[in-house]
Amino acid sequence: MIEKKVITISDNAAKRIRDILSNAEGGVKGVRVSVKSGGCAGMEYEMTYLKETLSTDEIVKDNNVEVHIDPKAIMYLLGTTMDYKEDKFSSSFVFNNPNETERCGCGESFKI
Repeated sequence: MIEKKVITISDNAAKRIRDILSNAEGGVKGVRVSVKSGGCAGMEYEMTYLKETLSTDEIVKDNNVEVHIDPKAIMYLLGTTMDYKEDKFSSSFVFNNPNETERCGCGESFKI
């Protein structure tokens, strides 16, 4: 049986995470990805600084970075690729999630 990764981290996302962590204030141990209710489609991705390691988090090591995943978000994130995009007017982490059935027009929220 092949086990599916919770998320895959692209080269661009890994580089940006390393940059963020190298410039973070003291006490930051990493980044944490979770999913919360909100937005016009019903759910939103959330990234926060990890200041305290939680034993219940799933730890994904990919592309020489470590990302902690909220256990409540795992079922929503299975198979997702986390990327980082920059253009003339904005930059952001992008979640390419094969489980999404709908995404709002602004791209900030999704539905599964």
